[in-house]
Amino acid sequence: MFDSYFRISDHRSTVGTEVMAGVTTFLTMAYITFVNPAILSDAGMDFGAVFVATCVAAAIGCLIMGLYANYPIALAPGMGLNAYFAYGVVLGLGYSWQVALGAVFLSGLLFVLISVLPIREWVINAIPRGLKLAISAGIGLFLAIIALKNAGIVVDDPNTLVTLGDLTAWPAVLALLGFGLMVALDRWQVPGAVVIGILVVTAIGIGLGISEFRGIASAPPDPSPTFLQLDIAGALQAGLILIVFTFLFVDLFDTAGTLVGVAHRGGLLDQNGRLPRLRRALLADSTATVAGAALGTSTTTSYIESAAGIKAGGRTGLTAVVVALLFLACLFLSPLAESVPAYATAPALLYVACLMARGLAEVDWEDASEYAPAVVTAIAMPLTFSIAHGIGLGFITYALIKLLSGRAADCSIAVYVIAAAFVVKFTASDLSAMISG
Repeated sequence: MFDSYFRISDHRSTVGTEVMAGVTTFLTMAYITFVNPAILSDAGMDFGAVFVATCVAAAIGCLIMGLYANYPIALAPGMGLNAYFAYGVVLGLGYSWQVALGAVFLSGLLFVLISVLPIREWVINAIPRGLKLAISAGIGLFLAIIALKNAGIVVDDPNTLVTLGDLTAWPAVLALLGFGLMVALDRWQVPGAVVIGILVVTAIGIGLGISEFRGIASAPPDPSPTFLQLDIAGALQAGLILIVFTFLFVDLFDTAGTLVGVAHRGGLLDQNGRLPRLRRALLADSTATVAGAALGTSTTTSYIESAAGIKAGGRTGLTAVVVALLFLACLFLSPLAESVPAYATAPALLYVACLMARGLAEVDWEDASEYAPAVVTAIAMPLTFSIAHGIGLGFITYALIKLLSGRAADCSIAVYVIAAAFVVKFTASDLSAMISG
């Protein structure tokens, strides 16, 4: 039954491999069930209710992605978007979290509309091959800086922005140990190398007393403090238009970058470099955003951590379904899930980052008008800590270089339109900041 529905054999996979891939993906992104409530609680939202909303919204998105789109890509409330929600919209601009949820809901409705129409598919398929490869590599570099930050290997510095952390601290030591173990196990072609590495590091951390074993089960928290508490009327104010647009724009290109990058690494693109059933994948993302806003969480989006599951062998929607079930189980097993520390998932992210960075090897390094925008795209993502910003700078650079080098015909109209839209987005953000200041 599983094989016929998900076409597992056609993808040269097995049910066991898909299940293991789902567990791998879940373990690398389970941190969101605790990080997201912590961030949104700073905006005045109930921690327990947001925890429930996070798990359920992720499960809904994963189920749609798995059962409808048949892709091994998991979804959950997005990092970055939750920070913008809490610190930008609520604490920064002074709007209530109910109004901010309304803005997320409206942006989600626009996601659904664009997903049904060919507009969003046209945008993603308009990405030049060089930028697609750069997006894949850039997401890998973005994963790397997240991994190094979570492990304490890289820390912030007021003078140099970033610097080396304390490599003698146990989290850094265990993260490096886990990374070495995962690479070695994969070199020996041991199935589930990433999962084994995560579990071994977690167990060592608990044994050393630097991590807490929080138990196994507990009843889910009460979701009513945030459930259907969104203020749609308040979000329709003229001043919220830019905020709705920002939620839409960032999620649009975060999802675009994630789908292209992850699918490229998993060999899921067709012979023309495009993603089959793209509309279904986009509809999963947009529908989950609407559901998440109603439940009480910020924008739900596709996760770059899905690359970990693809590395573990996941090729079909069964992987995403397994992730969904684990998110639902997490409602009852939250203490056990919380026992996996950030330094245990960091080596998994770092290893996947190494794999995704290989995309730069396929860029045309004989043509400066191709490799220069690719490099800008790849390095901008980790340095701006935003996939969307990296894509935006890549499009602007690509269009500008092609135009100035007399090769304007190499770009489709779509590339120029997208580049112009990003210019408007970036300048509008600066003007908004100046006006609000």
